[in-house]
Amino acid sequence: MKKIPVGIQLYSVRDALKEDFCGTLRAVKALGYDYVEFAGYYGGKSGEEIRDILAEIGLKAPTVHQNPELFLTEGESAFDFFLAFGVKKIVIPWYPAARLPGTADWEKNKRDFISLSEAARKKGLALLYHNHDFEFKQVEGRAVYDLLFEELDGYLDPEPDVCWIRYGGADPVEVIKRYRERISVVHLKDYLCTGPQDGPVYGLIGKKEEPDKKKTDGFRLVPLGQGCVDFPAVLSACEEIGAELLIVEQDNFTGISPLDGMAQSRRYLAETFGL
Repeated sequence: MKKIPVGIQLYSVRDALKEDFCGTLRAVKALGYDYVEFAGYYGGKSGEEIRDILAEIGLKAPTVHQNPELFLTEGESAFDFFLAFGVKKIVIPWYPAARLPGTADWEKNKRDFISLSEAARKKGLALLYHNHDFEFKQVEGRAVYDLLFEELDGYLDPEPDVCWIRYGGADPVEVIKRYRERISVVHLKDYLCTGPQDGPVYGLIGKKEEPDKKKTDGFRLVPLGQGCVDFPAVLSACEEIGAELLIVEQDNFTGISPLDGMAQSRRYLAETFGL
């Protein structure tokens, strides 16, 4: 398999980062992660300070997860913060289902997406969107996910999360291939679910539940290769489309520490796929 660079979504080790920012970054580098995707910065550091820390450790941060409200409140200075430590792509990590295509607020929110994308582009940055499962609900026979990227073609590209795509009832491989021209970064995440695969699991990852709750039993996130996601097929698709970066994420852990869990995922990719 072609060697695709591997990074870590730092939300996976958020508690450790709060306690020891630099030490935790050194630890993830030692696990074999050469790239990091921030979702918080833990201590009010400047972009230049983060740049210097990453350079000293030997890490790169080409993508970040950032809610769009920051840019609405801070404007150009928010983009400059990310540019200072080498960011190329801003990823919207979560957006309320009640504000997506098929809702009363969508047309206004669509304009906000376009405005944000254009502002990012002027700074040399691309705008991406990280899905959960609710984007795969149907609106008049079509998935919200497809409506979102169709209506924002040229302004917003996917950062597909394979766990949530599968949990949402779609095929991660099919989604990756369908959006091959627009995907550069893929989120790798694995899970087990012994009950119906369509219920409220967001409380497990610190998110507010969606309003149309259904019962789900036995859902838990696990290190890569220990759940139900078909990673040989997923990684083959990533290679086929020329993905530039793979980001490993696990929102919470059962019976192991976050660093141990992320070490298991990194070993799986290295030993099974040579990544």
